[in-house]
Amino acid sequence: MKTFLLFVLLMFIAMLVIVMAVILGDAGAWYFAWLVGTAMIVLIAAAGGVMLDAQDERRAQASKGSAGNA
Repeated sequence: MKTFLLFVLLMFIAMLVIVMAVILGDAGAWYFAWLVGTAMIVLIAAAGGVMLDAQDERRAQASKGSAGNA
């Protein structure tokens, strides 16, 4: 059932993209680049946030471990 729902979702997205391409015409490539660029910026920012959280957590565990040994 999950595969079927994923298939239906992807088909809906494909149909939406085709309709948008027909409506936008030649400007469609620019909008596509804008959407992909925006998504990439958001994903890179989220990855940076996750990496900073991991570093803070590791640093807190290291200081907790060194305080317990002293």
